[in-house]
Amino acid sequence: MSLQSLVLIENWPVPTAAAAVVRADGTVLGTHGPVGHRFRLASVTKPLAAYAVLVAYEEGAVELDEPAGPPGSTVRHLLAHTSGLAFDEHRVTSAPGERRLYSNAGFEVLGDHVAKATDIPFAEYARQAVLQPLGMASTSLDGSPAKDGVSTVSDLVRFAAEVQAPRLLDPRTVAEAMTVQYPGTKGVLPGYGHQNPNDWGLGFEIRDSKSPHWTGTSSSPRTFGHFGQSGTFLWIDPAAGVACVALTDRAFGPWAIEAWTPFTDAVLTEVRG
Repeated sequence: MSLQSLVLIENWPVPTAAAAVVRADGTVLGTHGPVGHRFRLASVTKPLAAYAVLVAYEEGAVELDEPAGPPGSTVRHLLAHTSGLAFDEHRVTSAPGERRLYSNAGFEVLGDHVAKATDIPFAEYARQAVLQPLGMASTSLDGSPAKDGVSTVSDLVRFAAEVQAPRLLDPRTVAEAMTVQYPGTKGVLPGYGHQNPNDWGLGFEIRDSKSPHWTGTSSSPRTFGHFGQSGTFLWIDPAAGVACVALTDRAFGPWAIEAWTPFTDAVLTEVRG
C-alpha cells in the first residue's frame, strides 16, 4: 500500500521535504521524498531526548519526581514544561507546576541532569539508550537536547514505531508519557497562541481539544507528538493506529500553518479508508 496523500508535500513551498506514515508493527504505509536526507529537527529533538530520559528512569539512574532544575522543580516538571524556567534562558519566571512555560532551557537542564546521574554525556547516552538499539544510524543529538538533533525520515519511522509498540521501555512508562501532566495548566503553544488548557505529557505535546493546532481537524484528541521550528513534525494518533513524520528545510511559518492540517487530514482519511 502506498498512500497517495503523501504526494501533497510536493505542493509545500519548501526546497526539500520528505514524509512517511508507519503503523505500530513497523509497516510503512507510504513514503515520499528523500527519506534518507538528514534534516535539522529543531524541537522534534525533544521527544527523542525525552525517550532517553525515560530509559534512564527505567534503569534507575533518575526518578521522575526527584529534584531537578529550579528549587521545587523535578524531572517530571522539566519534561512537562512546568519547571518555571523561561523559554531560552536559565531564568525562573514562575513557580513549578504553576504555568506551562515551553522551555528549551528546561530540556538543557534535563540533559545535564541525566549526564551527571549516568556519568555519560547526554548525546552519547541517548545514542546508546535509544538511537543505536533502534538502528537510527543517521540520527544525532549533539548540542542542545532541546533543539539540535539531526535525523532522517527513515530513522524517525523507526522511532515512531517504537513509541506505538514499545520495546525499549515498559508500555506503562510510554502510556505515562502520553498522559496529561499537571492537568488544567494554561500556556502558549509556540506558533499557535494561548491554549487553556495547554496539555502536555512527558516530552510529548498532547492534542486534546486545542484549537488552533498543527495536526489535523480529524486528528483524535489522543494524538501526541511534536513539531519543530525547522519545519518538521512527528505525530502519533493512537485512534488511527498510525504515526506520520514530515521533515523539511524551511523554517516554520504561515506556510506550515496552512499546509500541515489539510495534509494530516488527507493522510488520516486515506488510512481510515
